[in-house]
Amino acid sequence: MWFKKKHIALAVILTAFVFLSMRMTEFDLSKFRDFGNMIEFLGQWFPMDTTKLPLMLEDAGETLAMAFLGSFLALFIALPVSFLAAKNTAPKGFFYLLRTSLSFIRSVPEIVIGLILLTMLGLGPFPAVIAIMIHNIGVLGKLISELIEAADPGPQEAMRAVGAGRWTAHLFGILPQIWPNVLSHFFYRFEVAIRTSLVLGFIGGGGIGQRLFNDFKTFQYSAVALDVLIIMVMVIIIDFLTSYIRNRVI
Repeated sequence: MWFKKKHIALAVILTAFVFLSMRMTEFDLSKFRDFGNMIEFLGQWFPMDTTKLPLMLEDAGETLAMAFLGSFLALFIALPVSFLAAKNTAPKGFFYLLRTSLSFIRSVPEIVIGLILLTMLGLGPFPAVIAIMIHNIGVLGKLISELIEAADPGPQEAMRAVGAGRWTAHLFGILPQIWPNVLSHFFYRFEVAIRTSLVLGFIGGGGIGQRLFNDFKTFQYSAVALDVLIIMVMVIIIDFLTSYIRNRVI
């Protein structure tokens, strides 16, 4: 009886939250009654304008470069930082300081960091790369530090027993254990960074996202259709490619 009452209470609370959220977000499915207008609007997207295809592909390559460089630099910095943010490897006094710092960095969205950096550094892909890097340092730093804490201490103890230094034991006793998962986290964050790069393009960060925003703002809907198609194909290809590499390496 107690079991059933608990679930009934949970269902009531959940239902109340759903209705409250719908009210606060003005959730109203009846607004779809004007769906015909949407079809008419989407009709303006075709046929696609392919006159700027080479420039669009160049912008798509810039978006990929932004995502990859930001993610790679984040991994390069987060990996050593993670050893200082893990309970079993951090020197005294470093653990709580670095964990708090990583939480703070992770809590700030890339678009906020991007807006600050674009004001300081000007428009273009460079501020976007730095924004992606900073946020991902916080994310990867936390994820990798948790992998370090969960690593088997046996290899470290064996290395210490034969005279290896503390950090040598950490490096060669832990890193080989966690490396497959580190790569998995990196590939996932790279995929996320591609989508982030598109959003950063809306605020002047360059790439195909900025072109999409400009085409939409100037009512060039036939160009918007091709922008969207390129983005979809790019994301799908990268998803398959990273999955293939992850399966081969891990």
